[in-house]
Amino acid sequence: MTLAELSRGDRAQIIAIDSQKNSVQRLMVMGLVEGIEIEFLGRSLGGDPIELLIHGSALSLRQTDARHFTVTIADKKDGS
Repeated sequence: MTLAELSRGDRAQIIAIDSQKNSVQRLMVMGLVEGIEIEFLGRSLGGDPIELLIHGSALSLRQTDARHFTVTIADKKDGS
């Protein structure tokens, strides 16, 4: 499963990254690295970009980049 496949309220941990693209490498510099836990906040009206919560900050990224991050689901946020 990738970041692009998550649903609102999902918490996930990044377990692998395909870091071939420069845009993905820039996201890694911003904190999207293996082992980090994120929360999926939602999608824009058209579905792209998506928004994640990472270290208390919201981060938006394109679905094409989100597909390069493999994740495992941690748990669902209460009330979702």
